[in-house]
Amino acid sequence: MTNTHTTNESAPGPLLNRRSALGALGAAALAGPALAQYGKRGGETAPDLRALMWDDAKGEYILPPLPYDYDALEPHIDTETMRIHHDRHHAGYVRGANSALAELAKIRNGEVDAGYIKNWERALAFNVSGHINHSIFWYTMAPTSAGGGGRPTGALAKAIDRDFDSWDKFVMQFQGAAGSVEGSGWGWLLFDPFSKRLRIVQTMNQQNENIRGGVSLLGVDVWEHAYYLRYQNRRADYVKAFMNVINWGAVGAMYDETMA
Repeated sequence: MTNTHTTNESAPGPLLNRRSALGALGAAALAGPALAQYGKRGGETAPDLRALMWDDAKGEYILPPLPYDYDALEPHIDTETMRIHHDRHHAGYVRGANSALAELAKIRNGEVDAGYIKNWERALAFNVSGHINHSIFWYTMAPTSAGGGGRPTGALAKAIDRDFDSWDKFVMQFQGAAGSVEGSGWGWLLFDPFSKRLRIVQTMNQQNENIRGGVSLLGVDVWEHAYYLRYQNRRADYVKAFMNVINWGAVGAMYDETMA
């Protein structure tokens, strides 16, 4: 089921495509993770995720709806965490990004001292990154009843075996990286276009310490607001539980699009 708490259109099936990401999202180039249109799955063309994240007419970012109900990821991620995380935290990044855009416009128009550019550019990078990170996060998860968990197949599975030696070694490194982020941040599986290999990285806050140019395929949010209501300080337990809701079909499709 798709939740109905937002006024946005119903969410599409979770499949991401990096093509045209930097141009389509503009300031998203600051974020590290690249995100643009949905591609094809099962012979059907899915809707455009960009349209759920950005309003061309208003020239501002918008909050995409969750592609499932708040309680759909139970027992691995609890209902109240999902509600607060999406409706308050993610929405906060959207407001912050739009505020930064508005303040930078004022500076360009001579309404505000240009000395504030540094402050608002940093705010733009942080908040747009948070918006993109969370959008990837929602759309690369699924309830266990709808394909969440398990293992990847196809080209992605082969790439994981090649670049991490085995599935079990990948899981160990991914969980270890996410669990050991210092402070707030993310654990990411990304594609390095220069080596054409998969990498696992830690991102501090929303954008720091990423591999520049890397295409993020899967991220687990390890800010405390993502797990503290259920897991308290047991981040490792949360990261382990997260593995049960990964939509590997969506991640694999994104990898396929990246390699196309």
